[in-house]
Amino acid sequence: MCRNIKKLRRPVGQPSDRELEDAALQFVRKISGYRVPSRANKEPFDKAIADIVAATRDLFDNLVTR
Repeated sequence: MCRNIKKLRRPVGQPSDRELEDAALQFVRKISGYRVPSRANKEPFDKAIADIVAATRDLFDNLVTR
């Protein structure tokens, strides 16, 4: 679905907040069908991005790597 979103998991280190925000923005744009939301939709668009960043950060913080 989102072929342009690059893999953020690396052998060493965590992805930066900027990398997570960029990936979340691409994802929300793809699933919403909006490149730029209208003023009426900006708040839910931005909230979705923030929620995805938080969930993804939580994922990376809790992944067990070997």
